[in-house]
Amino acid sequence: MERLNCLNRKVVGVIVAYFLIYVVWGSTYFFIGVALKDFSPFLLGALRFTAAGLILLGICYLRGEQIFKKSLVKSSAISGIVLLFVDMAVVMLAQRYLTSSLVAIIASSTALWILLLDIPMWRTNFCNPFTIIGGMIGFWGVVMLYAEQFHAEWLHPYSERGVLLLIFGCISWALGTLYAKYRSSREEEVNAFAGSAWQMLFASGMFWICAAMSGDVQEADWGKISAGSWFSLLYLISFGSLLAYSAYVWLLKVRPAAEVGTHAYVNPFIAVLLGVFLGNEQVTFIQIFGLLVILLGVMLISRKYNRIKPSLELLLSGLQTKFVRSYFCSILKIHDCGINICKSYTFGSDHFP
Repeated sequence: MERLNCLNRKVVGVIVAYFLIYVVWGSTYFFIGVALKDFSPFLLGALRFTAAGLILLGICYLRGEQIFKKSLVKSSAISGIVLLFVDMAVVMLAQRYLTSSLVAIIASSTALWILLLDIPMWRTNFCNPFTIIGGMIGFWGVVMLYAEQFHAEWLHPYSERGVLLLIFGCISWALGTLYAKYRSSREEEVNAFAGSAWQMLFASGMFWICAAMSGDVQEADWGKISAGSWFSLLYLISFGSLLAYSAYVWLLKVRPAAEVGTHAYVNPFIAVLLGVFLGNEQVTFIQIFGLLVILLGVMLISRKYNRIKPSLELLLSGLQTKFVRSYFCSILKIHDCGINICKSYTFGSDHFP
């Protein structure tokens, strides 16, 4: 009976966690847009993750977690920089060269990168036609959401730079996700969240460095920030980071990464709905159809398939043995990219062509 109750609690926890990364993370696009009216991108990231990280770390301390475990802090530093900072910094850089619609389309490919780079799950993912077809259908649904906007807008003369940066950001998020699942998560218990707190704190440190380099801290006029922007920052701290990001890291411990990565498809779905109901935006037939296509893709990815061809299973097993040992060694080096971004780019808007 006790085991059944424990199982039921876990099922409920998974449902709530998916609600947070699907719906709450999808809603953060709206509140980020409001907050950016008064905060610079890097200052917003610094404030958001500093506050959320400190609050969560305090909660973990009160819960009796080992918050200063050396191996946990080290692995969380890599996850935080690769998963949070590099991806978000690159997205903000890419938005200087690309339209928001094209950014949304390319960013949704994160789910496909997770599927491709999750080598330990190759035997499961690539022997499951539902996962492969669902991934392609979900990506096409996101394209349909923004297709009309994309055709109506002009491309930046240096748009290829934005595309390359954004692809790098998507790969960084995928690598950070897989590192968090297979390395960081092993440093703590399933229901522990100290790792998430340290990830946000290390990411915030990188955001503070970039904000200082760009002059955002010196130029901030705190007295002119509107109540709406402060409320949006509070929402991003509490719901977007404390709840949704912690739920994301927890789901990586208990669910397949390819399944958790479907948030990249559902988030634009939620963003469009909020734009209609809160922003009084118009929705077209092709967007509605795109939303339905996204839902179909997510359902296919979540569906299990038990018929595995022995020859394909043997091939994938051999590939796993060959690559999986060196795979995470390459991920360990990826944290250098976060530092290199700050060294290679000047983040002020006046320094971009």
